[in-house]
Order: sequence, then C-alpha cells, then structure tokens
Amino acid sequence: MAMTVHCEIASAEEQLYSGLVEMVIAAGTEGDIGVAYGHAPLLTSLQPGPIRIIKQDGEEEIYYISGGYLEVQASQVSVLADTALRADDMDESKALAAQKEAQQALTNQSGEFDYSAAAVQLAEASAQLRTLQAIRKKLGK
Repeated sequence: MAMTVHCEIASAEEQLYSGLVEMVIAAGTEGDIGVAYGHAPLLTSLQPGPIRIIKQDGEEEIYYISGGYLEVQASQVSVLADTALRADDMDESKALAAQKEAQQALTNQSGEFDYSAAAVQLAEASAQLRTLQAIRKKLGK
C-alpha cells in the first residue's frame, strides 16, 4: 500500500476534493511545491495556477485556483483557495478572451485606469491557460 495523506481542496463556495492522495503539487509564491507523506509541517501562500493531485491508484486530477494557501500537517494537506475550479469545468475561450482584454487594457491605458486590476486579470487568465495546457500535456494532446 502506498504512503498517503488526506487532501482537501476548498474555496469559499465549495469543497472540491477530499480524499487520500500520494502527492499534491501546487504553484507556491516561491516556485512549485510537492507534498507527499512525511512532509514537514508548512503554511505557504499559493499563486494562481494548477493544483495537481496524484491519487492512490496513480490517477491524476488537476484543479485551478486563483490563489490561496496550502497547509501541511502530519497526515493532512489543505488547499484553501480564493476561488477554485475543476480543470474539466474550465472554458478555454473565456480564459483567452479575458487574457486578451487584460492585455488590451494594459496597452491602452486611459482615464481612470486600474493597473493592478488589469494585472490581476491578466495573471489569472494566464494561469487558467497554463492549467489547461497541463491537462493537454497529461492527456497527450
């Protein structure tokens, strides 16, 4: 039997996953982090991007989060996200449109322009597209 930890992925709206996993891979603010059985306790912030979980049977699932926190305890990993989606529920055309809109807003600054809001929108859209690319890579498409 593989060494596992209990993993929970939740946003303010819902709990997306709860179960045993062999590994959790997330995009931390200082780079990617992988958490498996026996990992030291940790609390870190997460940037927008994919969260990959590898289940007991080797199956991999991918989720998108818009940022949040990852907490590691002795036998539990918790991902608390600002917003989260199952990767299968993501819409690539919406992410591309949001990315294009944010890029245009940053290029054509005028009037009361909110640079930080446009930068956040661009970062989130780019992170969603990276998540979709990770799915394609996993599926070999």
